[in-house]
Order: sequence, then C-alpha cells, then structure tokens
Amino acid sequence: MKNIRLDISKAAPFLSEGAVKALEPQIQAAHQSLEDGTCPGNDFLGWLHLPSSITPEFLEEIQATADVLRANCDAIVVAGIGGSYLGARAVIESLGNSFAWLINDKKNPVILFAGNNIGEDYLAELTEYLKDKKFGVINISKSGTTTETALTFRLLKKQCEAQRGKEEAQKVIVAVTDAKRGAARTCADKEGYKSFIIPDNVGGRFSVLTPVGLLPIACAGFDIKALVNGATDMEKVCGQETSFEENPAAQYAAVRNALYAEAGKKIEIMVNYQPKLHFISEWWKQLFGESEGKEHKGIFPASCDFTTDLHSMGQWIQEGERTIFETVISIETPNKHLLFPEDEENLDGLNFLAGKRVDEVNKMAELGTRLAHVDGGVPNLCISVPELNEYYIGQLIYFFEIACGISGNVLGVNPFNQPGVEAYKKNMFALLDKPGYEAESKAIKERLAK
Repeated sequence: MKNIRLDISKAAPFLSEGAVKALEPQIQAAHQSLEDGTCPGNDFLGWLHLPSSITPEFLEEIQATADVLRANCDAIVVAGIGGSYLGARAVIESLGNSFAWLINDKKNPVILFAGNNIGEDYLAELTEYLKDKKFGVINISKSGTTTETALTFRLLKKQCEAQRGKEEAQKVIVAVTDAKRGAARTCADKEGYKSFIIPDNVGGRFSVLTPVGLLPIACAGFDIKALVNGATDMEKVCGQETSFEENPAAQYAAVRNALYAEAGKKIEIMVNYQPKLHFISEWWKQLFGESEGKEHKGIFPASCDFTTDLHSMGQWIQEGERTIFETVISIETPNKHLLFPEDEENLDGLNFLAGKRVDEVNKMAELGTRLAHVDGGVPNLCISVPELNEYYIGQLIYFFEIACGISGNVLGVNPFNQPGVEAYKKNMFALLDKPGYEAESKAIKERLAK
C-alpha cells in the first residue's frame, strides 16, 4: 500500500536556507516529550499509540453494536459536539455518497448529527423528521451535562421512548461516556443502555479512533478495521525511528512553525479540491485551533473548499495581507470516472476539454491555483492522498494528530487542554440563572444594565 505524502517544496522558498532543518532538534525534543510523557498535558496522551493498541475483539464489539442499530433503525442520531462529533462526521462524509440523504436506498440508516448547536428551528425540524422514523441515538458526552448535547439528548430520549416504547428504546440508545462518573454514565446504567467508554487520557479532539468516532462510522456502513489499519501504519511512518527528512508529521510541524516564527505567517488555510473533504477541514480546525491557540500564540486555522471558494475568497488569498499560507489536501485518484462530453454547437467554448476526465480539469485548476498563489506570496504545502477510502483517511487522521502534538510542543503551549472554552459557558450559565452561578449572574446583569 502507498502512504499519504507531504510536499513542502512550494513553502521552502519563503524561508531562509536551512530554516526547516534548523528546527530538527526542537522537533525531535518535542516528539520525545510525547513518547516520554514529559510534555505539558501528559495525562492526555492516550491517542499517541491508540491505533496499534486497538484489538480485533474491541472492533468486533463496536461492529456488533453497530449491526444492532443498523438492523433496527431507519435513522441514527449522533448527539455530540466538538470532538464528540466532528471526527465521525468528517470520516462519514468523506467516504459516503454526496447525495446519500436523497437516495435513501435502505442499505444503510440515515446518519444525522445533533447536539452540536442550540438552534430551536434545527431541533424542531429534526424531531419533526423523526416522527415517522424508527430511530436510535448515540449519545456522546463524557459528562452528560454539556448544554448542547444534554438538551438534545433529553428531547430525543423522550421522543424515542414515546415512539418505540421504553423496552425497544433501550436497545437503540447507546451511550459513549465516562467509565464511572457523570450524568450520562448514571443515565446509561439506570436505563440499561449499551455503553462504551471514552478513555480518560484521550481528549475529545483526539478521540475519533475511540468509540466516539468508530461507532458512528461503523453504523454508517464503513470499514472501521481498515480505518484503524491506516492509522496504525501511519503511526509507524511517523514514529521516532523515522528520520526527520522522511517523517511527514515532523516535516509538517517544522514548516508550520518556521513559517509562523520566521515568515510571519499567522493564518493557515486548509484547502481541498474534493467537496467530500469539507468536514475533514472542520475537524482539522478544531484539532489545531483548540490545541495551539493559547497564551496569545498559535496559527489561526481556516479552511476553503476549492474551486468553489476561489469565486469568493480567491481575490483576498491572491492579493490580500500576506499573513497566510495554504495546506492543500490533494486526492490523487477519484473513486468515480466521468468524461467531459463533446457538444456540436460549443456555445460555451469548452470543446477543448471533450474526452478529458472531469478530474483532469480539477487537477489543472489545483495546480494552476497553487502556482498563482505561490507567485502571489502564499507559501503552499501539499498532502497527497492516493484515494478516498477508510485506509487513507485513517492515515490522514493520525498524521494530523501526531503533527499537532509535536507542533504544539514546539510552540511552547499545552496542546491538550482548552481553558479558554470555559469562559463563554460561565457567562451563559449565569445569564440563564443556573443554580450555583448567582454571583456571576448578578455581576453580568449589572454590567449589561450600564
């Protein structure tokens, strides 16, 4: 099997000679601190060798639960937010049919995502859609009290029980939560739900290869064994025994940090030319944004879907402030084959493309854009993925995870905590008069009254 590949040749000219090589000692030390468990946040390193530690028996248990849900549900709602849903959605949407929700061929249940917002219209429309459906729920929450997910699960639990009866609902509601603590664990034990554990040492944004991601992915009908195999092989490729020059994760971490520190590139745009990868970029944004954005440091992670966004963001990228660089995910071979047709009238002037694969046109748009952006002062990295399947998506996931851990350590922050996300929650609870937030509520209301 091939591996995904990283090309940094179109970023190197924006750095001084030897800048990437000069970071090798820091990269190696950062990687070593992960392996030794001496880095900040070392109690959240369970993802580091997770792929190679997953047993066939564990995957069989996940698959067996997925098979029960698949056999008994027209639709499965994955209730979770942030890392509790983005990884699963990224994999499912990158591998699935773009129009699966319209085709609805009954071979697979419809996978829906909720608990990631507090939109009343969204939830009302979801519950309306589910009224005549045999649906199940995968409730993913370590605490069971995350507002968005807890609110959604309460609605769905009651609706599922009302429509299917409590005994049947018990079979089609699964909890992915803490081993011993929290509201979701208490509920699962009380109701007798099948449950899986979110490991204490794996943070949400690194959890796609735990039951958090594996169970929804298996429910969607995809091969979780191949996904894990891809991640396991990339774990070896990005291991410490691999030289700095041959280690794609080490190279990616080094180039990012060099562009940030030396060239003043503060924004990284993750670009794809394959619409199915939209949520891979969304998952990547959380992974790097939540890991590195601390202590007034960190590259801002953004994303664009090309060529679509070239018609909205292309001008700014080409000629705007030169604080950006691009990382392109390029799919070498699409799964479908479609030729551009000849037209006798040729009113659109496109007969010069007749007989070419649509992907060839896309690839030339990709290459032409990369060259134009480099000429416009935008450093460009490229990650080549042989094809879109479970194995290579597994590789891509682990590549980004290990690169993120290394890069965050080089930056000098704790890549595995997220203290900043608590600020909005405290204000929200105070404004909603949650018990225990009386002092905060009074202070905020006085502030708003001024």
